Amino acid sequence: MSASIPLPRHPLPRPGRGADKARMDEILRVDHAGEYAAVLIYRAQKAVFEGRKGRGEIARDLGEMQDQEAVHLARFDRLLNERQVRPTVMTPLWRIAASALGAGTALMGEKAAHACTEAVESVIEKHYADQIAEIGERDPALAAELKQFRDEELAHHDHAIEHGSREAPAYRLLSGVIKVGCKAAIKISERV
Repeated sequence: MSASIPLPRHPLPRPGRGADKARMDEILRVDHAGEYAAVLIYRAQKAVFEGRKGRGEIARDLGEMQDQEAVHLARFDRLLNERQVRPTVMTPLWRIAASALGAGTALMGEKAAHACTEAVESVIEKHYADQIAEIGERDPALAAELKQFRDEELAHHDHAIEHGSREAPAYRLLSGVIKVGCKAAIKISERV
């Protein structure tokens, strides 16, 4: 009987010169892409609900979350520039996918929009936690910023649950598809 060895949640360091910089570039690139997508998801959801009778509260909530994500995005914009890291080449595709996801879930209703938030933020929270553990000693200032961003993402996650995310039509399927999409986007954005 063989014992299963748990794999680390974050990638193992790469050998060779420049490996640390290459990994930090991946981290910044993927985090920038994620915050960019989050802004677009919330913007699209807000646009669907804005001006609709009885939807003012959710439109305001989505606007507040979009504003927080925009602060995160602005920080990653500055980091990419300061550290001379290129953004992912997938940005045009992520623009379309995030906008479609936001609009599509909002058109399904408030609970589906909240299910989208819960699913996305659950993946992002784990992603940030792994990065914080990975870079905590190497770049404590960035790790502290990521922790703050992670805490804000968790607040969005919890807000979504409080507002009925798990009551969305086909919740398990919707949540599962969104999580798989997020995880794939993370892997792709790190590399290209």
